[in-house]
Amino acid sequence: MPIKILIADDHPLIAEGIKNTFENQLDFEVVSVVNNGQEAIEFIQQHLVDIALLDINMPVMDGIECAKKIISGFKDVKVAMLSMYQEPSIIKNLIEIGVKGYMLKTIPSDELLLAIKNIYNGKEYFNADVTKALITDDSSSTFIKYSKKSPLLEELTSREKEIVKFISQGLTNAQIGEKLFISPRTVDTHRTNVMKKLDIHNVASLIRFAFKNGLAS
Repeated sequence: MPIKILIADDHPLIAEGIKNTFENQLDFEVVSVVNNGQEAIEFIQQHLVDIALLDINMPVMDGIECAKKIISGFKDVKVAMLSMYQEPSIIKNLIEIGVKGYMLKTIPSDELLLAIKNIYNGKEYFNADVTKALITDDSSSTFIKYSKKSPLLEELTSREKEIVKFISQGLTNAQIGEKLFISPRTVDTHRTNVMKKLDIHNVASLIRFAFKNGLAS
């Protein structure tokens, strides 16, 4: 069964371009393209949707309000944002709401396909430009901050530290596996173990931990 995607974007040319990314891809099916958050909610009420891919700035109901309503009311629908906004406060707010991905509209087509597949499979995806915006902002107390290196750093094995480093550089599980000569599944197991040890629940916070603790260089 293909992944059923709903696209919400009020710019017809952009929406059509996003839709075209998924055309002729057996693993994906765009079930609808709508103009605003209200139309997205109404469609989801009547049809099966796996992933709602939302713009932020839309008329009638914006993407942030739409994301809140979908996450609270439709547990089987995963929400991802595709926007031009890079403001850390907006991204962090959406992560706190529960979105599973945030990508800029400059994302390459093949990376967008990978992102949607990861999100569908229960993971999160924030493309490199988004994580940079999060890393360079220190205004939010909801994200992990360390004035000195965290004692939790000592809980990580050398292999786990390597994997955190590569994650902070925006590499996928497959790319990390190639570098370390291990399988992508093994990389994913290490990633899961790291996040449990650090009590971190999203990739954005993991990347911030890497930068704060000298693992990103």
